[in-house]
Amino acid sequence: MTSHLTLQDWQARAGGLKLSTQAIIDGQAHAGRANPLDAINPATGRRLAQVASCNEHDVDEAVRAARRTFESGYWSGMPRAERKKRLLKLSELIMLHAEELALIETLDMGKPISDTLWYDIPEAARTYAWYGETIDKQYDEIAPTDAQALATITREPLGVVAAVVPWNYPLLMASWKVAPALAMGNSVILKPAEQSCLSAIRLGELALEAGIPPGVLNVVPGTGPVAGQALGMHPDVDCLAFTGSTATGKRFMQYSGQSNLKQIWLECGGKSPHIIFDDCPDLDRAALAAAIGIFNNQGEVCIAGSRLYVQSGVYDEFMQRMEAHAAAMQPGDPLDPGSKMGAIVDERQLARVLQYVDSGKQEGATLRVGGSRVRTETGGFYVEPTIFECGSQSLTIVREEIFGPVLAASRFDTEDEALAQANASIYGLGSGLWTADLSRAHRVSRKLRAGLVWVNCYFDGDVTVPFGGVKQSGFGRDKSLHALDKYSSLKTTWISLA
Repeated sequence: MTSHLTLQDWQARAGGLKLSTQAIIDGQAHAGRANPLDAINPATGRRLAQVASCNEHDVDEAVRAARRTFESGYWSGMPRAERKKRLLKLSELIMLHAEELALIETLDMGKPISDTLWYDIPEAARTYAWYGETIDKQYDEIAPTDAQALATITREPLGVVAAVVPWNYPLLMASWKVAPALAMGNSVILKPAEQSCLSAIRLGELALEAGIPPGVLNVVPGTGPVAGQALGMHPDVDCLAFTGSTATGKRFMQYSGQSNLKQIWLECGGKSPHIIFDDCPDLDRAALAAAIGIFNNQGEVCIAGSRLYVQSGVYDEFMQRMEAHAAAMQPGDPLDPGSKMGAIVDERQLARVLQYVDSGKQEGATLRVGGSRVRTETGGFYVEPTIFECGSQSLTIVREEIFGPVLAASRFDTEDEALAQANASIYGLGSGLWTADLSRAHRVSRKLRAGLVWVNCYFDGDVTVPFGGVKQSGFGRDKSLHALDKYSSLKTTWISLA
């Protein structure tokens, strides 16, 4: 990858970019039977391309292709060393095409090119390589029975896995589900979000180039109520892994009960608390982490630290730092390598964010910074970093997930008060705290009702550690070896030795 490319360089590359827009079913490009989707560039509001949209008949074709390849053993029965080789090859191809994939995601989703090029795409490639390396390192078990018997415990693939992924990290979050599912020997149907389909389609092409057999990884763009529901209701899908809103996650649970009781794994919404204690070891570093924690990716992050709790002794000083960081993170052209923020994904999400801003004003929160749409002359969907000071925890902007660059800040006096406010949410995905007291760090971490806790940092992590939440943020874990449990079943074989 090259680091010297300018805004003009990226604009020139965008002008010559060829986009793949067809579904991929059984290794073939597929036009889709539903009305095409418009891929809109959030930076300009203009259409990039029309993308195939799959209906229930297209989904059924993809499921049948996946089932056939699974039962035939083309992938599930392939020698482990060969399966590993092909996942590693896919990782290599993603990096070989990193600049192309980064450009596709920036144009399709609106995030800064510096984020897609240096984080999203390399991390997706690393995920495929990491799970590829696990393939020949999985061992069966023998249970210590009391009887005259040998009991073996083996791990087997589930069969057909549907991966339904969101629009905010299209390729990366697809890798969190597709890579472990393929590593276990499953056949996969990937449904990208309708707002950002293009990189998933390119991934399907690269998978074929890497030697993953046709029908093992199918890509079905389409809307949630049509393609998503068809996957959720299909009787021959064995497992569905979803990342997205809590409301949609609940619908997938219903679809499972109404169909074949397929396994459902959910990573849903979040409203993550970020707590700054008086004894914070480095206010500058904490303020930068808190600003990145809410404004990175335009705030379109499920683990965004959207609720900030600052102890009274450092509240004023800390908020001054937050306002300075907000001023330095104004949205810019996503193709400009210097932009810290890009555009909101689409006009509907833009309206949603601005409605929450209006709600904060109407319900009595104090607007300290931002709150407006900007760069309107571009036709794009930009919102400036926004900070509200909230005197009540009942405010809508404190309780509900916004998925935009809007921070709800509150002060607290005691540790117990901070914990009560942090845990007073239906969500339990991410959380963070800053303190120089090691005992407090352990004590508060244990009491926070969240799947992830960051201490004296925020957003840190990699593929080696689990990612997921509690309460209405869902269940099951992406990443790490634990993710393999989602895409496999345990079989006990009891052999009498009598």
